[in-house]
Amino acid sequence: MRKRVLVAARPPRVVVSGYYGFRNLGDEAVLLAMLDALKKQWAQRQKKRPEGPGGDLKVTVLSHDSAQTKRLYGVEAVNRWQLKEIYRALRGADLLISGGGSLLQDVTGIKSLLYYLGVVWLAVKLKKPVVFYAQGIGPVRTALGQFLVRKVANRARLIIVRDEQSAKDLQRMGVDRPPVHVTVDAALGLPCQNIDHRAGREILSRYGILSADPGQFFPAPGSRSPASRIAGISMRSWPGFSKKGQQAVAQVADWLAGRGWQVVFLPFHYPDDVAACRDVAALMKKPALVLENSFTVEEMISLIKCLDLLIGMRLHALILAAVLNVPLVGISYDPKIERFLSQLDLEPAAQISNLDFTRLNAAVEEVLNDPEGFRQKLREKIVPLQELARKSAVLTLDVIG
Repeated sequence: MRKRVLVAARPPRVVVSGYYGFRNLGDEAVLLAMLDALKKQWAQRQKKRPEGPGGDLKVTVLSHDSAQTKRLYGVEAVNRWQLKEIYRALRGADLLISGGGSLLQDVTGIKSLLYYLGVVWLAVKLKKPVVFYAQGIGPVRTALGQFLVRKVANRARLIIVRDEQSAKDLQRMGVDRPPVHVTVDAALGLPCQNIDHRAGREILSRYGILSADPGQFFPAPGSRSPASRIAGISMRSWPGFSKKGQQAVAQVADWLAGRGWQVVFLPFHYPDDVAACRDVAALMKKPALVLENSFTVEEMISLIKCLDLLIGMRLHALILAAVLNVPLVGISYDPKIERFLSQLDLEPAAQISNLDFTRLNAAVEEVLNDPEGFRQKLREKIVPLQELARKSAVLTLDVIG
């Protein structure tokens, strides 16, 4: 049985590795949620054990844009590409957290997998405990990728995955040494209740959609008339997202616009998603808006709070809609979409490879036939998932006492 790591009489120092600082709001949402959950859990433990190490949890994030990460999250951050900086951060750490998100996959290439496993391997060599935090595993398709995952992940102290299939994928690859716990995506634990409509309303007002005046009556989403409702669409570029699929989304957007809805395209990865959103908007016959800006997680949460419907390819667009109780329709380009939707007892409208107007429009109509019923079912599903998201932080801090 492995010994617990004893931490000196000071707050633990934690290094977090992931896809941070790239202006991808999905990964930034994961980071924000993870930091919030860890700090809250640490504060609760401090209250219960006043004799323990005082002070706040010390977190250092490996980031592509360390200055931005420091500014946005109030943490230390170092350049994820500078080996000396990574080594120095890990050498002084009590724990490495790898995650969350889909880090252990080779669909986008083996280099990404090599990077994240390399950081873990360095921590292991420095005798630092490693926790995989609410990760979605795979797809890992190459023999080399599966070998590397097995070799490195078996050296972790604890593995937390965000769905049952991820646990099965690890087992299939031969990862059987560390305990594996199944929770959910970290972003499901975001404290969205503290973010109001104001930032989103002000952004939309710049595009002429809503008044930015906080004193003006602003009906809650779902209570507006059909002629004033807002549909958000989150697209991304992906192999297999053909002109036919783009046309299907454009036709559904026109169908909504023809019924008085305002259609707004929300790029989640700036600037990468802007082109995909523009391409679909250009196929529409009716006007729509593409929000061609880089937003913070809080701003995007506020924007989604203003929506009455979200149609999304991006996983975390769907997750934020679910947390905010916004009716949603998912389009799947990756197994992670089905895995998340299944946690809500939902299915994607279609796979990206067979996306057409009939399938997508039927899914949208089904949601809009009873939006309040959909919201009620969503509320019932999301509460236990939020509890599981917080559990990831509890399990992680248990590793360092």
